[in-house]
Amino acid sequence: MTTNHDYDALLVVSFGGPEGPADVGSFLDNVFRGLRVPPETKAQIAKRYEHVGGVSPINAHTRAFIKALQLELDAHGPALPIYWGNRNWHPLLADTVAQMAHAGVRRALAFVTSSFSSYSGCRRYREDLFEAASSVPNAPRFDKLRVPYNHPAFIEATSARVSDALETLPASKRRHALVLFTAHSLPLAMAHGCDYEAQLAASCQLVGDELEHQRWRLVYQSNNASYGRESWLGPDVRDALREAEAEGIKSVVVAPIGFVCDHMEVIMDLDVDAAAVARELGLTMVRAATVGTHPAYVAMVRELIVERLSPDAPRRALGSLGPSHDRCRPDCCLPGRPGTLKPALCGVDDPSLAADPTR
Repeated sequence: MTTNHDYDALLVVSFGGPEGPADVGSFLDNVFRGLRVPPETKAQIAKRYEHVGGVSPINAHTRAFIKALQLELDAHGPALPIYWGNRNWHPLLADTVAQMAHAGVRRALAFVTSSFSSYSGCRRYREDLFEAASSVPNAPRFDKLRVPYNHPAFIEATSARVSDALETLPASKRRHALVLFTAHSLPLAMAHGCDYEAQLAASCQLVGDELEHQRWRLVYQSNNASYGRESWLGPDVRDALREAEAEGIKSVVVAPIGFVCDHMEVIMDLDVDAAAVARELGLTMVRAATVGTHPAYVAMVRELIVERLSPDAPRRALGSLGPSHDRCRPDCCLPGRPGTLKPALCGVDDPSLAADPTR
Protein backbone atom coordinates (compact mmCIF):
# COMPACT_ATOMS: atom_id res chain seq x y z
CA MET A 1 0.00 0.00 0.00
CA THR A 2 1.35 3.42 -0.97
CA THR A 3 0.94 5.62 2.07
CA ASN A 4 -0.50 9.06 1.49
CA HIS A 5 -0.89 10.16 5.10
CA ASP A 6 -0.14 8.64 8.45
CA TYR A 7 -3.01 8.83 10.90
CA ASP A 8 -2.96 8.17 14.62
CA ALA A 9 -6.69 7.75 15.27
CA LEU A 10 -10.26 7.94 14.03
CA LEU A 11 -12.76 10.37 15.54
CA VAL A 12 -16.45 9.44 15.25
CA VAL A 13 -18.50 12.65 15.34
CA SER A 14 -22.20 12.42 16.18
CA PHE A 15 -25.15 14.53 17.24
CA GLY A 16 -25.47 13.15 20.77
CA GLY A 17 -28.52 12.82 22.97
CA PRO A 18 -29.61 12.92 26.62
CA GLU A 19 -29.26 9.78 28.68
CA GLY A 20 -31.68 10.66 31.45
CA PRO A 21 -34.44 13.15 32.36
CA ALA A 22 -31.96 15.47 34.10
CA ASP A 23 -30.01 15.85 30.84
CA VAL A 24 -32.85 17.00 28.60
CA GLY A 25 -32.90 20.73 29.42
CA SER A 26 -29.14 21.23 29.06
CA PHE A 27 -29.07 19.06 25.95
CA LEU A 28 -31.73 21.21 24.26
CA ASP A 29 -29.84 24.35 25.30
CA ASN A 30 -26.88 22.98 23.32
CA VAL A 31 -29.02 22.00 20.33
CA PHE A 32 -30.64 25.45 20.07
CA ARG A 33 -27.55 27.48 20.94
CA GLY A 34 -27.55 30.63 18.82
CA LEU A 35 -31.12 30.08 17.55
CA ARG A 36 -34.18 32.10 18.48
CA VAL A 37 -36.38 29.31 19.75
CA PRO A 38 -39.44 30.32 21.82
CA PRO A 39 -39.44 28.83 25.33
CA GLU A 40 -42.80 27.16 24.67
CA THR A 41 -41.35 25.34 21.65
CA LYS A 42 -38.39 24.11 23.68
CA ALA A 43 -40.77 22.97 26.44
CA GLN A 44 -42.90 21.12 23.89
CA ILE A 45 -39.85 19.30 22.51
CA ALA A 46 -38.65 18.47 26.02
CA LYS A 47 -42.04 16.94 26.78
CA ARG A 48 -41.61 14.48 23.91
CA TYR A 49 -38.61 13.01 25.73
CA GLU A 50 -40.97 11.90 28.49
CA HIS A 51 -42.19 9.15 26.12
CA VAL A 52 -38.73 7.53 26.32
CA GLY A 53 -37.87 8.34 29.93
CA GLY A 54 -35.58 11.19 28.91
CA VAL A 55 -33.19 8.83 27.14
CA SER A 56 -32.45 9.25 23.45
CA PRO A 57 -31.38 6.00 21.77
CA ILE A 58 -28.66 7.70 19.73
CA ASN A 59 -25.78 7.35 22.20
CA ALA A 60 -26.41 3.64 22.75
CA HIS A 61 -26.57 3.11 18.99
CA THR A 62 -23.35 5.07 18.48
CA ARG A 63 -21.58 2.99 21.13
CA ALA A 64 -22.70 -0.20 19.37
CA PHE A 65 -21.47 1.14 16.02
CA ILE A 66 -18.07 2.10 17.46
CA LYS A 67 -17.69 -1.35 19.03
CA ALA A 68 -18.50 -3.02 15.69
CA LEU A 69 -16.12 -0.72 13.81
CA GLN A 70 -13.29 -1.32 16.28
CA LEU A 71 -13.72 -5.07 15.79
CA GLU A 72 -13.62 -4.52 12.02
CA LEU A 73 -10.40 -2.50 12.26
CA ASP A 74 -8.84 -4.98 14.69
CA ALA A 75 -9.60 -7.84 12.29
CA HIS A 76 -8.63 -6.22 9.00
CA GLY A 77 -6.66 -3.07 9.81
CA PRO A 78 -5.61 -0.35 9.82
CA ALA A 79 -4.81 -0.36 13.53
CA LEU A 80 -6.42 2.89 14.67
CA PRO A 81 -7.95 3.69 18.05
CA ILE A 82 -11.45 5.16 17.84
CA TYR A 83 -12.49 8.26 19.74
CA TRP A 84 -16.03 9.62 19.99
CA GLY A 85 -17.22 13.22 20.28
CA ASN A 86 -20.74 14.67 20.09
CA ARG A 87 -22.02 18.07 19.07
CA ASN A 88 -24.67 18.36 21.76
CA TRP A 89 -24.08 15.94 24.63
CA HIS A 90 -21.39 13.97 26.40
CA PRO A 91 -18.88 12.95 25.30
CA LEU A 92 -18.69 16.49 23.93
CA LEU A 93 -16.45 17.13 20.95
CA ALA A 94 -14.15 19.63 22.70
CA ASP A 95 -13.57 17.21 25.59
CA THR A 96 -12.72 14.40 23.19
CA VAL A 97 -10.32 16.55 21.17
CA ALA A 98 -8.59 17.48 24.44
CA GLN A 99 -8.38 13.77 25.31
CA MET A 100 -6.84 13.04 21.91
CA ALA A 101 -4.29 15.82 22.32
CA HIS A 102 -3.34 14.53 25.77
CA ALA A 103 -2.86 11.04 24.29
CA GLY A 104 -0.45 12.45 21.71
CA VAL A 105 -2.67 12.11 18.65
CA ARG A 106 -1.26 14.42 16.00
CA ARG A 107 -3.32 13.58 12.93
CA ALA A 108 -6.74 11.97 12.82
CA LEU A 109 -9.53 11.07 10.45
CA ALA A 110 -13.06 12.18 11.29
CA PHE A 111 -16.15 10.18 10.41
CA VAL A 112 -19.31 12.25 10.72
CA THR A 113 -22.36 10.03 11.14
CA SER A 114 -24.27 11.65 8.28
CA SER A 115 -24.49 10.08 4.84
CA PHE A 116 -25.66 13.21 2.99
CA SER A 117 -24.32 16.71 2.42
CA SER A 118 -26.06 19.66 4.06
CA TYR A 119 -25.18 22.45 6.44
CA SER A 120 -26.59 20.46 9.36
CA GLY A 121 -24.89 17.23 8.28
CA CYS A 122 -21.54 18.54 7.05
CA ARG A 123 -20.43 22.16 7.39
CA ARG A 124 -21.87 22.57 10.90
CA TYR A 125 -19.81 19.62 12.08
CA ARG A 126 -16.73 21.06 10.38
CA GLU A 127 -17.38 24.34 12.21
CA ASP A 128 -17.65 22.37 15.44
CA LEU A 129 -14.34 20.67 14.70
CA PHE A 130 -12.69 24.05 14.16
CA GLU A 131 -14.13 25.41 17.40
CA ALA A 132 -13.06 22.33 19.36
CA ALA A 133 -9.56 22.23 17.88
CA SER A 134 -9.09 25.97 18.44
CA SER A 135 -9.85 25.57 22.14
CA VAL A 136 -7.32 22.78 22.73
CA PRO A 137 -3.53 23.30 22.77
CA ASN A 138 -1.71 20.95 20.38
CA ALA A 139 -5.00 19.65 18.99
CA PRO A 140 -4.77 17.00 16.27
CA ARG A 141 -5.22 17.92 12.64
CA PHE A 142 -8.33 16.36 11.13
CA ASP A 143 -9.30 15.05 7.70
CA LYS A 144 -12.97 14.21 7.19
CA LEU A 145 -14.06 11.04 5.41
CA ARG A 146 -16.29 11.63 2.39
CA VAL A 147 -20.07 11.29 2.56
CA PRO A 148 -21.04 7.77 1.45
CA TYR A 149 -24.59 8.24 0.12
CA ASN A 150 -23.84 6.32 -3.10
CA HIS A 151 -21.21 3.92 -1.81
CA PRO A 152 -22.11 0.34 -2.81
CA ALA A 153 -21.93 -0.85 0.79
CA PHE A 154 -24.27 1.89 2.04
CA ILE A 155 -26.75 0.94 -0.68
CA GLU A 156 -26.33 -2.74 0.24
CA ALA A 157 -27.00 -2.10 3.93
CA THR A 158 -29.97 0.18 3.26
CA SER A 159 -31.41 -2.26 0.74
CA ALA A 160 -31.12 -5.09 3.25
CA ARG A 161 -33.02 -3.09 5.87
CA VAL A 162 -35.80 -2.23 3.41
CA SER A 163 -35.94 -5.82 2.16
CA ASP A 164 -36.29 -7.10 5.72
CA ALA A 165 -39.22 -4.72 6.25
CA LEU A 166 -40.88 -5.75 3.00
CA GLU A 167 -40.52 -9.41 3.97
CA THR A 168 -42.70 -8.83 7.04
CA LEU A 169 -45.64 -8.06 4.74
CA PRO A 170 -47.81 -10.84 3.31
CA ALA A 171 -46.53 -11.96 -0.07
CA SER A 172 -49.72 -10.75 -1.70
CA LYS A 173 -49.08 -7.18 -0.49
CA ARG A 174 -45.30 -7.03 -0.84
CA ARG A 175 -45.06 -6.32 -4.55
CA HIS A 176 -47.51 -3.44 -4.43
CA ALA A 177 -46.26 -1.91 -1.18
CA LEU A 178 -45.07 1.69 -1.36
CA VAL A 179 -41.67 2.52 0.13
CA LEU A 180 -41.48 5.98 1.65
CA PHE A 181 -37.84 6.96 2.07
CA THR A 182 -37.60 9.64 4.76
CA ALA A 183 -34.92 12.20 5.56
CA HIS A 184 -34.73 15.19 7.87
CA SER A 185 -36.42 18.20 6.31
CA LEU A 186 -34.39 21.40 5.80
CA PRO A 187 -35.32 25.04 5.26
CA LEU A 188 -35.45 25.61 1.51
CA ALA A 189 -32.73 28.26 1.66
CA MET A 190 -30.42 25.73 3.28
CA ALA A 191 -31.42 22.95 0.89
CA HIS A 192 -30.65 25.16 -2.11
CA GLY A 193 -27.09 25.65 -0.84
CA CYS A 194 -26.10 21.97 -0.95
CA ASP A 195 -26.50 18.69 -2.83
CA TYR A 196 -28.81 17.16 -0.20
CA GLU A 197 -31.87 16.57 -2.38
CA ALA A 198 -29.89 15.26 -5.35
CA GLN A 199 -27.91 12.86 -3.17
CA LEU A 200 -31.06 11.58 -1.47
CA ALA A 201 -32.79 11.04 -4.80
CA ALA A 202 -29.75 9.16 -6.09
CA SER A 203 -29.62 6.90 -3.03
CA CYS A 204 -33.34 6.11 -3.21
CA GLN A 205 -33.06 5.25 -6.89
CA LEU A 206 -30.05 3.00 -6.23
CA VAL A 207 -31.90 1.13 -3.47
CA GLY A 208 -34.94 0.77 -5.72
CA ASP A 209 -32.69 -0.64 -8.44
CA GLU A 210 -31.02 -3.04 -6.01
CA LEU A 211 -34.37 -4.34 -4.77
CA GLU A 212 -36.05 -4.17 -8.19
CA HIS A 213 -38.80 -2.30 -6.38
CA GLN A 214 -39.54 1.05 -7.98
CA ARG A 215 -42.68 1.86 -6.01
CA TRP A 216 -41.04 4.45 -3.82
CA ARG A 217 -41.14 8.15 -2.97
CA LEU A 218 -38.74 10.48 -1.19
CA VAL A 219 -40.45 12.33 1.65
CA TYR A 220 -39.33 14.28 4.68
CA GLN A 221 -39.82 14.31 8.42
CA SER A 222 -38.87 16.33 11.50
CA ASN A 223 -39.91 19.63 9.94
CA ASN A 224 -38.95 22.18 12.57
CA ALA A 225 -40.63 25.08 10.80
CA SER A 226 -42.73 25.58 13.93
CA TYR A 227 -39.96 27.82 15.25
CA GLY A 228 -39.27 29.63 11.97
CA ARG A 229 -41.16 31.26 9.11
CA GLU A 230 -39.27 29.67 6.23
CA SER A 231 -40.66 27.03 3.93
CA TRP A 232 -39.13 23.59 4.42
CA LEU A 233 -38.60 20.58 2.18
CA GLY A 234 -41.65 18.39 1.70
CA PRO A 235 -43.83 16.47 1.47
CA ASP A 236 -44.01 15.51 5.11
CA VAL A 237 -44.22 11.77 5.73
CA ARG A 238 -47.64 12.13 7.38
CA ASP A 239 -49.03 13.91 4.34
CA ALA A 240 -47.46 11.26 2.11
CA LEU A 241 -49.27 8.55 4.06
CA ARG A 242 -52.58 10.36 3.52
CA GLU A 243 -51.85 10.69 -0.20
CA ALA A 244 -51.01 6.99 -0.41
CA GLU A 245 -54.28 6.00 1.23
CA ALA A 246 -56.22 8.30 -1.10
CA GLU A 247 -54.58 6.54 -4.06
CA GLY A 248 -55.75 3.17 -2.81
CA ILE A 249 -52.38 1.97 -1.50
CA LYS A 250 -52.80 -0.53 1.35
CA SER A 251 -49.26 -1.20 2.62
CA VAL A 252 -46.34 1.14 3.21
CA VAL A 253 -42.73 0.64 4.30
CA VAL A 254 -41.22 3.74 5.89
CA ALA A 255 -37.43 3.69 5.49
CA PRO A 256 -35.41 6.44 7.28
CA ILE A 257 -32.64 6.55 4.69
CA GLY A 258 -31.44 9.93 5.95
CA PHE A 259 -30.59 8.56 9.42
CA VAL A 260 -27.81 6.07 10.14
CA CYS A 261 -29.20 5.06 13.54
CA ASP A 262 -32.32 5.45 15.62
CA HIS A 263 -32.71 8.58 17.68
CA MET A 264 -35.53 10.72 18.95
CA GLU A 265 -36.70 12.01 15.59
CA VAL A 266 -36.84 8.52 14.14
CA ILE A 267 -38.68 7.15 17.15
CA MET A 268 -41.13 10.00 17.69
CA ASP A 269 -41.75 11.18 14.14
CA LEU A 270 -42.02 7.73 12.60
CA ASP A 271 -42.74 5.11 15.25
CA VAL A 272 -45.21 7.36 17.09
CA ASP A 273 -46.58 10.15 14.86
CA ALA A 274 -46.46 8.51 11.42
CA ALA A 275 -47.64 5.19 12.83
CA ALA A 276 -50.62 6.92 14.42
CA VAL A 277 -51.60 8.46 11.07
CA ALA A 278 -51.29 5.04 9.38
CA ARG A 279 -53.58 3.47 11.98
CA GLU A 280 -56.16 6.22 11.52
CA LEU A 281 -56.10 5.61 7.78
CA GLY A 282 -56.21 1.84 8.04
CA LEU A 283 -52.84 1.53 6.30
CA THR A 284 -50.44 -1.29 7.06
CA MET A 285 -47.18 0.48 7.92
CA VAL A 286 -43.82 -1.16 8.62
CA ARG A 287 -40.79 0.87 9.63
CA ALA A 288 -37.45 -0.31 8.20
CA ALA A 289 -34.45 -0.31 10.52
CA THR A 290 -31.62 2.18 10.10
CA VAL A 291 -28.27 0.86 8.82
CA GLY A 292 -26.84 0.95 12.35
CA THR A 293 -24.32 -1.89 12.73
CA HIS A 294 -25.13 -3.70 9.50
CA PRO A 295 -21.88 -5.47 8.51
CA ALA A 296 -21.76 -3.85 5.07
CA TYR A 297 -22.09 -0.37 6.58
CA VAL A 298 -19.40 -1.02 9.17
CA ALA A 299 -17.07 -2.46 6.50
CA MET A 300 -17.77 0.60 4.35
CA VAL A 301 -16.33 2.93 7.00
CA ARG A 302 -13.14 0.88 7.09
CA GLU A 303 -12.99 1.16 3.29
CA LEU A 304 -13.34 4.94 3.50
CA ILE A 305 -10.41 4.98 5.93
CA VAL A 306 -8.27 2.88 3.60
CA GLU A 307 -9.04 5.34 0.79
CA ARG A 308 -7.35 8.11 2.74
CA LEU A 309 -4.31 6.01 3.57
CA SER A 310 -3.48 5.28 -0.04
CA PRO A 311 -4.00 7.20 -3.29
CA ASP A 312 -4.11 3.83 -5.06
CA ALA A 313 -7.18 2.59 -3.21
CA PRO A 314 -10.41 2.42 -5.25
CA ARG A 315 -13.08 5.04 -4.51
CA ARG A 316 -16.26 3.07 -5.06
CA ALA A 317 -19.52 4.79 -5.92
CA LEU A 318 -22.70 3.83 -7.76
CA GLY A 319 -24.73 5.92 -10.16
CA SER A 320 -23.78 8.91 -12.25
CA LEU A 321 -22.67 11.34 -9.53
CA GLY A 322 -19.40 9.61 -8.68
CA PRO A 323 -17.62 9.55 -5.32
CA SER A 324 -17.97 12.63 -3.15
CA HIS A 325 -15.00 14.91 -2.50
CA ASP A 326 -12.58 14.47 0.39
CA ARG A 327 -12.18 18.18 1.07
CA CYS A 328 -15.13 20.54 0.89
CA ARG A 329 -15.30 23.60 -1.37
CA PRO A 330 -15.69 27.07 0.16
CA ASP A 331 -19.31 27.21 -1.05
CA CYS A 332 -20.12 23.68 0.10
CA CYS A 333 -23.23 23.17 2.27
CA LEU A 334 -24.12 26.79 2.92
CA PRO A 335 -26.31 27.59 5.93
CA GLY A 336 -28.88 29.51 3.89
CA ARG A 337 -28.79 32.62 6.03
CA PRO A 338 -26.98 35.94 5.63
CA GLY A 339 -23.71 36.66 7.37
CA THR A 340 -20.06 35.67 7.30
CA LEU A 341 -19.36 31.97 7.22
CA LYS A 342 -17.74 30.55 10.32
CA PRO A 343 -14.30 28.97 9.95
CA ALA A 344 -14.43 25.22 9.40
CA LEU A 345 -11.91 22.40 9.20
CA CYS A 346 -11.58 19.79 6.45
CA GLY A 347 -12.23 22.13 3.52
CA VAL A 348 -10.06 23.52 0.76
CA ASP A 349 -10.12 26.79 2.71
CA ASP A 350 -9.22 25.07 5.99
CA PRO A 351 -7.36 27.65 8.14
CA SER A 352 -4.88 24.99 9.22
CA LEU A 353 -3.68 24.52 5.62
CA ALA A 354 -1.62 27.67 5.95
CA ALA A 355 0.51 25.94 8.56
CA ASP A 356 0.89 22.75 6.49
CA PRO A 357 0.23 23.20 2.75
CA THR A 358 0.92 19.47 2.11
CA ARG A 359 -2.39 18.58 3.75
